[in-house]
Amino acid sequence: MFIKPLSNEILERMRRHFNRLYGPARAAQCIQRLAALTGRYGVGYGPLKARPLWDEKTAVLITYADTIQCEDELPLVTLTQFAKTHFDGVFSAIHLLPFFPWSSDDGFSVTDYRQVDPAYGNWQHIRDLGREFDLMFDLVLNHISRKSDWFKNYITGIAPYRDYFIEIDPGTDLSAVVRPRSLPLLTTARRDGTEKQLWTTFSEDQMDLNFGNPDVLFEFLDILLFYISTGAKIIRLDAIAYLWKQPGTACIHLEQTHVIVRLMRDLLDMIAPGIILLTETNVPHEENISYLGQGDEAHMVYQFSLPPLLLHALTTDNATFLTDWAKTASDCPAGCTTLNFTASHDGIGVRPLAGLIPDGEFDALIKKIKKLGGHISSKRNADGTESPYELNITYFDALGGDDLQTDRFLCSQTVMLALKGVPGVYFHSLTATPNHSDGVKATGRVRSINRKKWNIEDLRKTLGGRGPAARIFNEYRRRIKIRAQHAAFHPDGAQRVIDLGNDLFVFIRTAPGGAEPVTCISNFSKDRKKVQLEGRIPELSSTAPCIDLLSGTRFSGAGKQITLDPCQTVWLTS
Repeated sequence: MFIKPLSNEILERMRRHFNRLYGPARAAQCIQRLAALTGRYGVGYGPLKARPLWDEKTAVLITYADTIQCEDELPLVTLTQFAKTHFDGVFSAIHLLPFFPWSSDDGFSVTDYRQVDPAYGNWQHIRDLGREFDLMFDLVLNHISRKSDWFKNYITGIAPYRDYFIEIDPGTDLSAVVRPRSLPLLTTARRDGTEKQLWTTFSEDQMDLNFGNPDVLFEFLDILLFYISTGAKIIRLDAIAYLWKQPGTACIHLEQTHVIVRLMRDLLDMIAPGIILLTETNVPHEENISYLGQGDEAHMVYQFSLPPLLLHALTTDNATFLTDWAKTASDCPAGCTTLNFTASHDGIGVRPLAGLIPDGEFDALIKKIKKLGGHISSKRNADGTESPYELNITYFDALGGDDLQTDRFLCSQTVMLALKGVPGVYFHSLTATPNHSDGVKATGRVRSINRKKWNIEDLRKTLGGRGPAARIFNEYRRRIKIRAQHAAFHPDGAQRVIDLGNDLFVFIRTAPGGAEPVTCISNFSKDRKKVQLEGRIPELSSTAPCIDLLSGTRFSGAGKQITLDPCQTVWLTS
């Protein structure tokens, strides 16, 4: 056993990061504390094996620990058995949404970062799942539950927690603060016999943490290494954009926040290469990809503009705005990529649509979602007005309204799978889950519409039936397996978008090095469409035959053309 020597180059870079955050005097202390962290929980001991971060076989399943439930069995046991049976060779990784003890927000108001909620299982169950799949954990670092020991210790004045939270003079001008909620920014708590006003970006139960205090940062660096020691291969930085608070500013995307992401990246590169850092920033595209930095911040960011743009395109039979966006959206620094998805545990964020579709188109989309049984969540703007923040509806029902729903939904998922990046698939997309309106009534929270808990027997019956869920579950997994067989879908491969008109969305993926091109064509209209390949797509213009990887259909001859059914996608290769 040995510990890797700390890189002088990286250490000097991290010293600059600490200096930027806390000043030169404390920067030296931080470097000493950093050295003490090395080898914590065994991370950094032994030969470091920096494996490739991703390839065409990489695909992530997104799920809660208790999405599938079985009587008299812990949910993590049920999930592991179901995943081994149905997802072997399909998904390489599972994003296990917060499985820690929690008090609200379905897990994102954590009471103890270092424990597994006993209602789900224990750390051994996490390790059992991690033997079958790579795991993604959430590092919920912007806030902690009001019911946590950290906050209780703050109230009673116990060190170091008495300085972990952000007290604000109620007279402070906070009008510039940008927030994703329409709730009060400050929450009252009694300490030392007096009322304190504390910063709460998301809810009165989620107390924001003070990263202006280096003790808080080092607490989370310790937790980061603990998660890696328990099997995490991807670390998702939840709500990272709001981390640093500075009254008088928007308190979103502040430079100090980017410095902290770079600092975490440097730490991982130094002692845990191969661990992927993913930032969660549900904001317009240019703001979102800023967290890749110059290739020195996150390894991966969510492709937040994709879900609403794809939804808009398929519900209007018009791929124009999607095509325009996709022409430039695949650009990432070397060594970085995007996590492509259409649905997650949250709603479909619409802030990333800013500037991408006209206002009239946006208003029409809002009306359609309401008509389909969805809800609209709003945020409060700096001027006191409110505007839509996310659409609360399952992605399957968001594409409904006629008998093409299943085909339209499969089209959306197939486009997502083929785009440059790593695909992330929410469990309820796999099962074509409809709106869980009963959940909304039971919890009073509109996000519950997309967080149904499946009874294992009901799930088996549904997936073994003849409805859309069974078709989509089987076909979706088949298409992921096809994707995994072709190097053109490697996240580092090239992507070129071709404009063939409003009805079609067309792009070409090429393997790293320029080999094995695959042309992806989707018909977004309700009508059959003939597509002339000759002279329009150079990769398919020769007399050599080509084949659709999805259907096995062959096309050959000069001047060849294909006919696409409504909402059909083909992956063509020669």
